[in-house]
Parts: sequence; C-alpha cells; structure tokens
Amino acid sequence: MIPEDMNASIQLPAVKFFARAARWFVRPGMKLRAAQRGAAVMLAAASLMWPAFYNGYPLLFPDSMTYIGSGKAVARALFLHQFSSEYGLRSLFYGIGILPFNWNVSVWPVAALQCLMVAWVVWLLMRVFAGRRAVSSYLLMMLFLSSLTSASWYAVFIMPDILGPILYISIYLLVFAFESLSRAERWLLYLIAWWAVTAHVSHLPVAAGLCGMLGMVAAVEGNKFPGRFRSVAAVAAVIILAAGAQIALYSYLYGKPLLFGRIPPMAMARVIADGPGQWYLEKNCPLLQWEVCNHLASLSDNPDTLLWGPRGTYQASSETEKRQMEAEQMPLVLGVLRAYPRRQLTRSLENFGNQLCAFGLFGLNYNHGVLDLGNTGLEARDDAMPGMRASYANSLQGHDALPITRLSDIEWWVIVLSMMSIAVFTPLIWRCRSPRLDGLFMVILAVLVANAFVAGVLSGVVHRYQCRVIWLIPLAAGVVVLQWLQQRAAAKDQIAGKE
Repeated sequence: MIPEDMNASIQLPAVKFFARAARWFVRPGMKLRAAQRGAAVMLAAASLMWPAFYNGYPLLFPDSMTYIGSGKAVARALFLHQFSSEYGLRSLFYGIGILPFNWNVSVWPVAALQCLMVAWVVWLLMRVFAGRRAVSSYLLMMLFLSSLTSASWYAVFIMPDILGPILYISIYLLVFAFESLSRAERWLLYLIAWWAVTAHVSHLPVAAGLCGMLGMVAAVEGNKFPGRFRSVAAVAAVIILAAGAQIALYSYLYGKPLLFGRIPPMAMARVIADGPGQWYLEKNCPLLQWEVCNHLASLSDNPDTLLWGPRGTYQASSETEKRQMEAEQMPLVLGVLRAYPRRQLTRSLENFGNQLCAFGLFGLNYNHGVLDLGNTGLEARDDAMPGMRASYANSLQGHDALPITRLSDIEWWVIVLSMMSIAVFTPLIWRCRSPRLDGLFMVILAVLVANAFVAGVLSGVVHRYQCRVIWLIPLAAGVVVLQWLQQRAAAKDQIAGKE
C-alpha cells in the first residue's frame, strides 16, 4: 500500500487545482444561487476523482506516456523551433493540451481537469431537464454516475477517451439547448468540442457523422425549429476548424499535409486478422514489393498482437519498415475490398456487433480482470515525467491489484438496469416528452452505434473503446426517471390546486 505521507504529497497537485477552480466557480460577490451551483459542480468533480484516490494515482495506459512526452516535443517545435525526428503515433493535440496542467511534474491536475469538464457538461445537461430542482437532481445524478458507471474511471484515466462523451454531450447542448446557454457557456463548449475532436483519431469521424445526421434532421424539421439548422452549422464549423488545425500542425511538423499525422496501420491489421487481408497477400505478394510481404509467415490473426505484440510484425520492425507498412495500408485495404467484398463486409459487420456489446471496464477480459500496465514504457520514459515511475509503482494499478472484473460486473448490471428503466419509464412520459429528450436519445444512440462501427471495423474489438461512451446510457436513464418524477409531481400539484 502507499505510505500516508507519500499519498498526500502526490495528491496535493489535484487539491491545488480544485482550489484554484473553486475560486473561479464560487467567487466573492456572487449571488447565493450561482454560488450553490458552482459549489455543486466542484463537489461533483471531486466525487469523480475517487478512483484515482482509491488507486493512489491517476490511471495510466501505455499510450499515456506517449501523450505526455509528445506535448513537450510539440511545444519545443512550436515555440522554440526545435524540431524532433519523431512525435509519436497518437494525437499531438491531447498531448499539447494537457501540458499546461502537468508540466512534466504531475498528472493529478490533468485528472482533475477531466473530472471538472465532465462535471460541468453534465451540469449544463441537467440544468436543461431539471428546472428549479437542478442542483439537487444534478448531485444525485453525479453520485450515481461517479459511483456505479465507468464515467469516473475514464475521467481519471490519462487518455483522451473521456473527451469523446464530453464532445458528444457538448454537441447535443449546442444543437438542442442553444438558447438555454449563456454566451460564455457556448464559447467554452465550442472550445471544448474543438479540442475533443482533435484529441483522438476516432472523434473526428464520429462527430462528423453525428453532425451530418443532425443536419439532415434539422432540414426535415424545416420551420418547426428555425434555429436548429444554424446551431448544427456552427458545430460543423467547429469540426472543420479542428480538421484544419490538424492539417496545419502536421504540415508544420512533417512538411506535408496530413489529417491525422502518423497513425499505426490499424486497418491493415484488421483486414489481415479478419482473413481476407491474409488471402490477398498470399495471392499477390509474389507480384508486390511490399514490406508487409516480408513478414507473411508471421502475421497474426489478432490485430493487437500484430501491431503491439513484443514480436508482432509492426512493433518488431525498424522505423523505416514501419513507415513503409503505414504507406501500404490503404492500397491493401482497397485491394481486399475489391477482391473479397462480401467476405470482408461480413467480417466487418461481425466486428461491429461484437464491439457494440463489448464494454467491460478498460476491456481487460484477457488479463483475468487485473489491469496490467507493465508495458507502459515508464522505464524508458522517465524523461517525460520524472518521479512518475515511483508513484505509479506504489499504486494499486502498479501492483495489478485493481478489481477490474468485479467492477465490470457491476457496470454490466447498471447498463442492463438502465436500459430497462428507459424501456419502462419512456412510455409513461410519452405524451409529455420534449423534443430535447428525443434529441438526447437520438444523439446517444447514434454515438453508441458510430463509436462501435469506427472502433470495431477500422481497429479491433476492444472493451475500452465502447466502455468510454457506455455511461451515456445510465445518464439517459437518469434523465428519463427525472422527467417522470417531474411529471408526477406536476400532476399532484394540479390535483391539489383543484381541491
């Protein structure tokens, strides 16, 4: 276990962050109601931090070190013109975005920032539906989400995963609740959405697809909601600006326009693991001069093993060979689609279905329910954040002692009960439901489907991919129950008024 004095010292940056944020949310001279709301958001954000306190450190993943290290390298290139030969294979925007909160000293403020963002966007959502009882309803909702869903675990996870659901809730608010937001709230949501789109390769296609769907709905609605299409157009502009920023940054760093920078050949690994990619290479490699053909005999039917296994084709290759395989990715995928369209479509649909139902906490079903981050690269990346290695090693995660299987079982039942609650309570409020509630259902359903499609079809079936957004179902269930309670209370007041 972590010594008490060490535990207090490593958690101190998070406490300082919340203290500074509290001075902004609860300022001297504020009206009592505004101060109560600010205090509620801070309390909710603190409640989301409990997995980090329980673990003894914010949760890490092998990619966490890449993000932390890339932020410093990009900052040197942008402000000092000191370019690096390599910036990693992950989003540089998440790395540079969290740099002011860690400064290569501590990741506790990063976890606190992510918890505060979750707490704030959920507050805006609950304010839309809860009305006069917004504060009490919000605190109950956050207690539910933080204690029984994956929201709190991903909020303290030093990865951009939590920014996905934050992005989708922000889009919902900007489209369906635009008039309920102040100007400052709108601009802050635009900024958060912009950063979230750039933070992970999957966020851009999901957000673009969601925006396209909402645009079609707004066009069908016509004059029924005149401001809806304008709100969708504003969100689309944010997504376009995010894509433009990515192209501009990667052009500056790599000398050529790229939308996502360097990304590992995930689609290549996927079609090879599915089978058609292997068949295509076996048939055509004698005519091709591809680097991947040199590894034909050792290709794996598991995309993660092929990419990241210690002896995997991609991980074990030299830097030059990796870049050649990255360039061969699209020709291979297009060749497979031409040669075996039906077989690849069938396998892709199977992957989509499997990913849709795979949402165990962090997806560690392959590791007996214990989070194994022995391959974080901490030994080689102490330069990214000196002192992190000791703090991580003293955490429960560092000792493989987190009860992930038990937590995943709890989450599974929460999701099942949440869906049952939606099925039971939605008909009870059918006549009094609002367009905003319909919009919330539509956005969450679209996000769950699109996220599973992008992850399962283009990458691999990994529980972590769906787990990061699955807590939106309990969120929707809580909103439905709240609407039913409000409807019931209104009916009682009406009866009492007649008497």
